[in-house]
Amino acid sequence: MTSKKKGSCKKVLKSLSKNYWAVSTIILAVVLIAILAMGGIGSATATISSEAAGQKVADWASGQVEGVQVVSVTEEGGLYAVTFSYANPETDGTEEATLQITKDGENLILQAIPLAPQTAATQTPSQSTPTPTNIPQTDKPKVELFVMSHCPYGTQAEKGMLPVVGALGDTIDFDLKFVYYAMHPTQGEVEEQLNQYCIQEEQNAKFIPYLTCFLEAGDGAGCLTSEGIDKAKLSTCTTAIDAEFDVLANLEDTSSWLSGRFPMFNIHKAENDAYEIGGSPTLIINGVQAQAGRDSASYLGAICAAFSEAPEECNVELPSVQPGPGFGWSTTQAAATAATCG
Repeated sequence: MTSKKKGSCKKVLKSLSKNYWAVSTIILAVVLIAILAMGGIGSATATISSEAAGQKVADWASGQVEGVQVVSVTEEGGLYAVTFSYANPETDGTEEATLQITKDGENLILQAIPLAPQTAATQTPSQSTPTPTNIPQTDKPKVELFVMSHCPYGTQAEKGMLPVVGALGDTIDFDLKFVYYAMHPTQGEVEEQLNQYCIQEEQNAKFIPYLTCFLEAGDGAGCLTSEGIDKAKLSTCTTAIDAEFDVLANLEDTSSWLSGRFPMFNIHKAENDAYEIGGSPTLIINGVQAQAGRDSASYLGAICAAFSEAPEECNVELPSVQPGPGFGWSTTQAAATAATCG
């Protein structure tokens, strides 16, 4: 007699844990996930179809369990959510699990996600992260968030951080900075980061509105127009910065790529070296790496703890639900994660 019930990917792995070969398989799976997080065995050139995404997940899952069949593929939070069924030898039944995969097919995310939309009342707040205790206190904290513009976890952190930047305003010194290599060059990441750097430097009043727009769907060109960016001024800046840091030259010269796969992006290389940045996102407060949940409330708490005397703005209430990874402002996929691109 067989039964069918819904589980998580943890159960997929648990069902294999009873013998030596299963343990070996799990280890190999972890290695595979790391490879996928670093851009995949082969770099995709465009968004793949939902069918292709389902097949990629099914191929991976078939290496872990028997009887894998794709049940559904949906688009959620800028990602594909692939639900599949598999045979559970412990119960002699069938279970289901869900994996997320980025739309370019490069990043596999090993976590369960809800299949039904959640309301604000039913969303699960991210587990609270202890307020950092090693951050020096200053009158005006310096906050630096290092990301890759197309890293789904970088965009997740940005979506959590922007309400905090809006609430604290001029009481903090905030800068968005970039990791010294780009993992998503085929998606226009290098060119987008060059644009974002110049907008922040020379048209700063329009930077947060631009970034807010960009995080919706990754449409940089559209946001340049909708947010009224001075394109002539932007072009002058990007040309000068490109010449200074060889941004596009490094993109074109594949022999210079990190590990032969990732173009260098050296605009913030000195800061990357000083802070030992290892991936996207990385939060720096007053010159020290800080660990905080990616929801706005956790970011607010971490930053406000860095004030010599916290201002009134720190009393604001911000969402404690962690945004979903990828593009889009929906919080229906607010699963807590500490995953990074790097």
